[in-house]
Amino acid sequence: MSKAALYDFIRQQRSFLCVGLDTDMSKIPDFLLEHEDPIFEFNKRIIDATHDLCVAYKPNLAFYEVLGSSGWESLQKTIAYIPDTHLVIADAKRGDIGNTSQYYAKAFFEALGADAVTVAPYMGRDSVQPFLGFPNKWVVVLALTSNAGSEDFQLSQQPEGVPLYEKVMRHCMEWASPDELMFVVGATHPEQFEHIRSFCPDHFLLIPGVGAQGGDLEAISKAALNDHCGVLVNASRSILYASKGADFADAARAEAKSMQAAMDKWILS
Repeated sequence: MSKAALYDFIRQQRSFLCVGLDTDMSKIPDFLLEHEDPIFEFNKRIIDATHDLCVAYKPNLAFYEVLGSSGWESLQKTIAYIPDTHLVIADAKRGDIGNTSQYYAKAFFEALGADAVTVAPYMGRDSVQPFLGFPNKWVVVLALTSNAGSEDFQLSQQPEGVPLYEKVMRHCMEWASPDELMFVVGATHPEQFEHIRSFCPDHFLLIPGVGAQGGDLEAISKAALNDHCGVLVNASRSILYASKGADFADAARAEAKSMQAAMDKWILS
């Protein structure tokens, strides 16, 4: 999906919501365990309930890989079920050198058919570049994450007088254009968004941490949006587990609808 197509879809949906499919077997309703593939059945119902309210889905690979080959099968079926109109982000946080990254890229973009993949840039340019250059695919680089431990390294001041996350972003911006590169910036750092937009005005930001982690959607929208929207706000647990009962899909829809309604006013016509 191109940048222009993504923005067109955001305007069509009146939403910049990304639904995170962090599907935990221990948290899905018990009655689904009777199905041959409980994970896929849960995801299918979540997708059916939310696809008109969001623009992207983000399966977190850890929740599938932990189940071995059956989890990988559930992931493949889930990605195949997501409508072609929606961006599919493989939240894999891969990052390795040379051929290894190249094969990771092929695994997610070609074998799985994802539109984007999250990448850890700690090993530098040659760990990120193999993911670039796939037509209409996106690399989503971890920059400033929403977890408490982000303060350990990402916010540490560098000799240049900038935090490490900014140094990482500035380097990555030299390697790829806003047409194929996004950054992860956590909603739990609202004080950083205005600064980030001062040196990174055009790239899309994938923003986790709204919902269960307490990020403020209103504050994020005010500080981070640009003239082509430029943000994807991810919510996972607050939508997936809005109810533990048979009405889980209806409850997920209600939560997604609440977020979409809050996003609508920020989207240009």
